[in-house]
Amino acid sequence: MTARTDAQDDLTALRHKPLHLLRYLDENSGLPGPRANLTLVEAFADVVSEDIVWQLAGSPDQFRRLCASAAMGRLYLERPGDEKVLARMTELAADDDWRVREGVAMALQRVGDGSSELLLGLVARFLDGGARVIRAGVAGICEPRLLRDPAVAGAALGACRTATDRLRAMSFDERRREDARTLRQALGYCWSVAIAASHERGLAMWRELEAEASADADIAWIVQENRSKARLQRLLAH
Repeated sequence: MTARTDAQDDLTALRHKPLHLLRYLDENSGLPGPRANLTLVEAFADVVSEDIVWQLAGSPDQFRRLCASAAMGRLYLERPGDEKVLARMTELAADDDWRVREGVAMALQRVGDGSSELLLGLVARFLDGGARVIRAGVAGICEPRLLRDPAVAGAALGACRTATDRLRAMSFDERRREDARTLRQALGYCWSVAIAASHERGLAMWRELEAEASADADIAWIVQENRSKARLQRLLAH
């Protein structure tokens, strides 16, 4: 048995004991500390009932909200196109807590594991949001295991391009805000992930991005960060 299976079993046994379930989450969260227990987060998203997910989505506790945000992916797979779930996911993607926002990226990846078509639709919606929501969409789709699907790989490149254009369109003052910096940081690694999955088109888009770097300091930073990644260095060396 794996640690995730063990956690699934524990959570399932506590399904009808919500107070005990919450205590279990608190005691096994890994927080405070440098790393949250993501195995427990995934197990929660696998098995915990929808009513608990909705309850914890509004919790003031960081780890409980993280668990709920990751579980939104399962709810969306169960009810594709559910606007209530989508609205809550985008709200959580704009959360002030970075762990909670990362939970939404995990939710999108869960959707992608189940349906690439649903993932592409969600990412398109996320790209119409604010900087934090865009960041969740880009981080969600730029996951190597999902990019084995050529359609997803192509969409990941498109998402990076759209997100970069959105960043470029921001004013100087807007770019200095935390949410814009968070988006820039994601683009500092997502481009290389997407390019590595779709070499020919990706490298052509990379050359376009490099050409833009001389006129924009944030684009130059994104180029420099991605160029430092081994996966891109290997491609550029050929």
